[in-house]
This record gives sequence, C-alpha cells and structure tokens, in this order.
Amino acid sequence: MQGSNLKITTKLPEVSTTIFTVMSALANEQNAINLSQGFPHFQPDLKLQSLVKKYMEMGLNQYAPMAGIIPLRKAIAEKYRDLYVAEIDFEKEITITAGGTQAIFTSILSVVNKDDEVIIFEPAYDCYAPTVELVGGKPIFIKLRAPDFRIPWDEVRAVLGSKSRMIIINSPHNPTASLLDSTDIDALTEITNNSDLLILSDEVYEHTCFDGREHESILRYPHLLKRSFVVFSFGKTYHSTGWKLGYCIAPEALMKEFRKVHQFNVFSVNTPFQYAFADFVKEKEQYKSLNNIYQQKRDLFLNLLKDSKFSALPCHGTYFQLLSFEKISQMYDVDFARELTIEHKVASIPISVFYHDKMDQKILRFCFAKDDDTLIKAAEKLNSI
Repeated sequence: MQGSNLKITTKLPEVSTTIFTVMSALANEQNAINLSQGFPHFQPDLKLQSLVKKYMEMGLNQYAPMAGIIPLRKAIAEKYRDLYVAEIDFEKEITITAGGTQAIFTSILSVVNKDDEVIIFEPAYDCYAPTVELVGGKPIFIKLRAPDFRIPWDEVRAVLGSKSRMIIINSPHNPTASLLDSTDIDALTEITNNSDLLILSDEVYEHTCFDGREHESILRYPHLLKRSFVVFSFGKTYHSTGWKLGYCIAPEALMKEFRKVHQFNVFSVNTPFQYAFADFVKEKEQYKSLNNIYQQKRDLFLNLLKDSKFSALPCHGTYFQLLSFEKISQMYDVDFARELTIEHKVASIPISVFYHDKMDQKILRFCFAKDDDTLIKAAEKLNSI
C-alpha cells in the first residue's frame, strides 16, 4: 500500500529488526554456515515427536486451560522437587507459556509500572529493555565486562533507590556463557532482603552447565523465590525452539498478576505439545544428560580452533562460545561479523549489540549446538583467517 498519511508515534524508537534475524538472513543470502542464531542443528527426540502426533490424533487440538494442562504442571513441580527439593504448587504457581520470551514479557508487564526502575546486566538478551520501556519503566544498565563477565554487586548497590522495582538475572548467561555462583546468590540475598525488589530469573539454559558446575537456580532458595518470576524453556532443553513452549514459576501472589496479563496476551498455548511434554518430562535422563552433550560440543569446537588466531573466552554454560578477534582486526565487531559472513562464510553475532551503548570489545558469539560436521567445516573456515 502506498500514499498513506497515517501518523504513528513509535513506542520503541531505538528498536529495529533483531540482530538474530539480520545475521540469519545474511547467512542464508551468502550460503554461509549459520552459527549466529541460537537454535540446535538436530531434531527433537523421536519419542517426543511421536507423542505430539499421538495426542493430535487423539483429538486434543482445542484450547488448553489458560494456565496449562494439569498433568504438565504436575510433572514440572515433580521435576523441581527432585532437582532442588523445591515445593511448588502446580495449580497456583506454574503457568505454561508460548516460549521463554513470552514468559519474560508477561512477567515484566504484570508488575512493572510507569517510572519503575529495572536493573539489567549487559550484555543482555535483547527482549529485556524494550519490554521495560513499553510499560513506561526505566532500564538501569550495569555492564559486565570480559573476560569473566561477573556481576559488580557494588555497582548494583549504588543504583538502588526508591524507584527500584526489579532486577533481571540470567544464568547460564546468554550471550557470555557465564554462571552465577554462591557468592552471587549471597549478594542477591543481601540486596533484596527487607525490600520490595522483585527478581526475574531467566533460566532457559538451566541444563547446560559445564565442568561439573551446578546451576544456581532461584528455585533452590525459598527466601529468593518468594519474590521471583523464574522462566524456563522446553525449546532449549529438548531441541524444539520452533515449538515455542516454556513456563514461568512464581509464588501465588505474583502468579495471580502474571496470569491477568497472560490470559489477554496468548490465553493458552499448544495443547497436544503440552500433553507430549507432560509424558516426556518424566524421562529424567533426557535433561540430565544435556550438560555432557553440550560440553562435548564445546570441547570439540575449542579443540578445532586451538591453532586459530581467535582467542576463546571462558564458557561455563549455554551453547554459545565467545571468541575474541582482537589479534585479527580492529574493525567494529558488527562490521567484522558481516565481513566474516560474506568473505569467510561463517555467521556469528557481535557482542556489542547486547549493550545499549553498543560497547565494542572485539568479541563474537558462536552457537555450537550443531552437528559435528558443521562445527568442523566452520572451524576450517575460521582457521584460514
């Protein structure tokens, strides 16, 4: 359509098409190996796929209950009782969502109001700040820096004030592959104690922690859980990102507010998929083996690149590896990522896009959730630089 005189005031003037879409499109255009967007290169388990088909053929294709089917919420509660000795009310404290991002979006919309301040650690997953801005809140950015990307808790204490409403944490962390540890939990406890500060804990990579390190889930800590929304993703755990299924766990008072928004956002999500996961979540080895699977992928990728001019940063979790190109070029990381895709046929994500001020540390993010042949071919191209 042309000739429209509509006047539109954008609510997100600084937001454009996500870097994931841009780099994946460039990879397709250039016939490059796509290690940019974070999706697995392999299919969900055949048994899980057959369960989806089974429940579709049984006729379970209409609306699910708004909060999710009871068998799935029960299975989730049992999972975390087993993992973390967490006592979660499956009826009042779990809601099934259309992926992790919708759970994050809904959590923020449900409790953050105009002029509320939300602490965001950068580099940050790119949905956090825009969602805060959509509700009239104010993102308060605190930078994590290479090589370890640890949270500077003194800086957090310095920005806390009467308008502080929420702190968003993400572990295992996308894009840096860092993990929170017990000292971070102690600091978070001290900061939130005797306050009204809420926590949004993004734990979608919960089952990808390496080298024997454990995931410090908020579900382990009742004193923190009582003020938290905790977000998870079936897609990340079961290689099914396109199914867009996740869930949020929160105490009853917070979940009541969450569901008020959820019911007018998506209302409910894929019914036959929920029934399939209700069965499949009970197979514990499927998620308990994930750490080893992805650690082997990480180790293969790093070993293949050991003689390259790239420098690997620590990778303690997720399925992302950060590589510094400082010894190769002083180009802006976005420009170098484009050149790498066009000239060398390997697509990555520049880390500067995860900072609101586009801070450039000459680092790219590569997804190693790919089959071995893809990683070998990508490494050959990167080694040639």
